[in-house]
Amino acid sequence: MADKIIHTFRPEGVCSRKIQVVVRDGVVDSVNIDGGCDGNLKAICRLVEGMRAEDAVKKLRGIRCGYKNTSCPDQLSKALTEALAKTRVSVNS
Repeated sequence: MADKIIHTFRPEGVCSRKIQVVVRDGVVDSVNIDGGCDGNLKAICRLVEGMRAEDAVKKLRGIRCGYKNTSCPDQLSKALTEALAKTRVSVNS
């Protein structure tokens, strides 16, 4: 059976309000981001779907939005990191 995690994340310091990720066997199955820059975030979601979650985290972590210390892509990297942590817990339990 595939290891599937559905994780909801509340971003901080950005315009988006909620990020939901589905990670299956370490691969990003889907991403939905509420709020924020609609077109840009839809593109980012499509680009990371099918990617290894760890690779997506490496690419997105640390991206800043203007003067802010974070961005929606950076917050997505945090959501994926939390989802991966849940996967490891469920695998090791």
